[in-house]
Amino acid sequence: MVCGAVHERVVLNLGVRLVALIIAALSGITMAVQGTLNAVLGKIIGLLEATLVVHLVGIAFIAILLFLFRLGDGNWLKWVDAPWYVYLGGILGVAIIYGVMASIPKVGVAAATTAIILGQVFTAGLIDHLGLLGMSRIPFTWYRIAGVFFMAGGAWLLLRR
Repeated sequence: MVCGAVHERVVLNLGVRLVALIIAALSGITMAVQGTLNAVLGKIIGLLEATLVVHLVGIAFIAILLFLFRLGDGNWLKWVDAPWYVYLGGILGVAIIYGVMASIPKVGVAAATTAIILGQVFTAGLIDHLGLLGMSRIPFTWYRIAGVFFMAGGAWLLLRR
């Protein structure tokens, strides 16, 4: 019976991880489309102006989800419990959107997205390995390092003319 319970937990854990990876892949698809849309808007109205408009549209959308459809967890009062540095994410969001809009028209969606992903993976590996910003420490093994190098090699092949 114990072996069956362990097998069920392993299968459940794999299912949860698979769903999380699918959600992450869909986020990547969304980011590529979003970056393209934002870059087009930036060409039309300007980069800083487009960054503002994108955030205003995002605020309107999330406000509808939170206040009209009441989809949040309702933990507004806990915002004071968060460390100050977590609010830098808003500033980083502005920098990300601006940077994506500035780079896509110059190098293309695939090249910009490849650079973004490589930057994300290198930084994520460092955050995981060191357990930074309150995250659990996940050592960056030789397998992961090799994976990053293979990804970088694939990016180089993708970007060759």
